[in-house]
Amino acid sequence: MSQFTIRETFIPYNIPNITDLEINEVLETLKSGWLAKGPRTIAFEKAFAEYVGAKHAIAMNSCTAALHVALMTQDIGAGDEVITTPMTFASSASTIVHTGATPVFADIDYRTGCIDPDEIEKKITSKTKAIVPVHYSGQTCDLDRIYEIADKHGLFVSEDAAHALWSRYKGRLIGNQLRGTASYSFYATKNLCTGEGGMLATDDDKIAQRARILTTHGMSQNAWNRYAKGGKWLYDIVEPGFKYNMFDIQAALGLKQLERMEEMQQNRLRIAARFQEAFGKMDAIDIPWTPDYTAHCWHLYVIRIVPEVLTIDRDRFIEELNQRNVGTSVHFIPVHLMSAYQKRFGYQEGDFPNAEKHFDRIISLPLYPTLTDEETQYIINAVADIVEQYHK
Repeated sequence: MSQFTIRETFIPYNIPNITDLEINEVLETLKSGWLAKGPRTIAFEKAFAEYVGAKHAIAMNSCTAALHVALMTQDIGAGDEVITTPMTFASSASTIVHTGATPVFADIDYRTGCIDPDEIEKKITSKTKAIVPVHYSGQTCDLDRIYEIADKHGLFVSEDAAHALWSRYKGRLIGNQLRGTASYSFYATKNLCTGEGGMLATDDDKIAQRARILTTHGMSQNAWNRYAKGGKWLYDIVEPGFKYNMFDIQAALGLKQLERMEEMQQNRLRIAARFQEAFGKMDAIDIPWTPDYTAHCWHLYVIRIVPEVLTIDRDRFIEELNQRNVGTSVHFIPVHLMSAYQKRFGYQEGDFPNAEKHFDRIISLPLYPTLTDEETQYIINAVADIVEQYHK
């Protein structure tokens, strides 16, 4: 029997990594008097585009906004179909619904958790207009296969890169050499955090121009600076748009987080490597598998339990971790199991067996740059203790 002792304090699932650099930049922003979209937002867009290697970056208030705008730039709407994965957060699908189009789900590759290109091909019809592949947990999709399918059928590709800042496909950052768009999230739990926020990246001038207009109510360009000295008060609404823009307080955080990106990522890589080594020795734990084409950014560390060798299921495993003061999450409940999608589109349990099998077994463990060596080892020991106690 192991000699496991429960720690007194709880290890949260996630803690944002905010330092004095970010705090001081936010204070300077507040003192500047420019709180809405302004010079820091523009600077963040420029720095982000340079970082990922994209021609354009448009800062928004969420990744959800970026995903929505990406489809809107293609005039996707009623009567159209857009293919995505059920193994994602609801926004990947809801933004399709918000355009008036129909979300069509394609099952995942069980090894990676990402959308399966072979399943995409099966779902293409004369109504299909776009594909929204999701880079799940920091693992990249098989982009060559996806773009091959898109080219064959004349489809737009909007990459959901909410989890994939720093991730690489065949050596290049997601967002580099884009043929469509990539949308990023800066939510509180993400690798780069602005509290809320997102970014749309593209190399296409026309997409970028229209995205900037759609993001600020459909205003003619540069209307954001109409209150600055030399700014023009006269503007036009060229099409009905949205209030989706980022503002300078968020961008202040983003600028400093981007400066610290490599430092934060190296900590994530170090922790993930320890998890991979330790959990890879446990027959009750299925560790993340990364194909050769991926450099994983480890936004999430997702284990799968192997119920065949345990006397408890995933939900009980999570309860046991909680009792041992380890926070967890589950990414994700497949979207096709949500009542809104079952009622409106007729999806039901059993439609996507790989996604459902994956969901039944997954647990997201704490993984963030400020996780200490002691906390990392404690998480490993807690999982090992549960496996030992409930092993068949």
